[in-house]
Amino acid sequence: MVPTVEQIVIDPAEMGVSYAFDRSRAAMKSPSSPTSACTACRDGQALDFDFTMAFQPIVDVRDRTVYAYEALVRGLDGSSAQSILDQVTPQNLYAFDQACRVKAVELAASLAMTCRLSINFLPNAVYQPEACIRATLQAAQRCGFPTERIIFEIAERENLLDKAHLQGILRAYRRHGFLTAIDDFGAGYSGLNLLADFQPDLLKIDMALVRGIDSDPVRQAIVRSIAGLCETLHVQALAEGVETAEELTALRGLGIHLFQGYLFARPALERLAQVQWPDGDPPAG
Repeated sequence: MVPTVEQIVIDPAEMGVSYAFDRSRAAMKSPSSPTSACTACRDGQALDFDFTMAFQPIVDVRDRTVYAYEALVRGLDGSSAQSILDQVTPQNLYAFDQACRVKAVELAASLAMTCRLSINFLPNAVYQPEACIRATLQAAQRCGFPTERIIFEIAERENLLDKAHLQGILRAYRRHGFLTAIDDFGAGYSGLNLLADFQPDLLKIDMALVRGIDSDPVRQAIVRSIAGLCETLHVQALAEGVETAEELTALRGLGIHLFQGYLFARPALERLAQVQWPDGDPPAG
């Protein structure tokens, strides 16, 4: 988990990352020993605020099914993720990260979610993967939510200071049967380097590459290359932030079939948002 946080950054459309942190050049260091890691997690300050989750669907247009729901942080009154993140400090960050995971699993189970659940996590907020993941495993077991239906997303836009540590986290999650995803691909610091070192189950193409792609040959060329790379690496490509039918048509023509965005549904507070399928968009066979 993270000793120092300078600024909390939220995606303006709150579509991809429900919580992410921008850190100074030396803000985060890995623990020197397992003992210090466990002590840091145990001694972190408890939360003195509460929050909940909204859920936004990720859809597969081939058969018009919901592939997953992403859990997004919200205030109890439905207020924005930023209103919650403004209350996160270096002292309570550990508890917040763990609480987000547990809250997402508990709500998903209570809503009888039968598809996958996608949870954002803070890689710089994890000292020992096996120890820090324990609360997630316990929540899944207690609620009867299959761990193989849980996806952990890492935002490619985060400035990760210890790439080897991140790879260790992702491999540990995979050993436990969790799916993994790189979020906001194309928006951050070292997406291709990260992809070269670890191939996730999913790669979420950032909305900045999606916006207006139907009339932008440059974006089309970039996304076509990403889709081809994913096919070669046996990684599923997912386009996030899709807002228009024209964007959807262009992306489908580039071989993408997993989508997330306002075109299909906005996040719904403590409920599973219903998908609004675009008119005239038959499922691909």
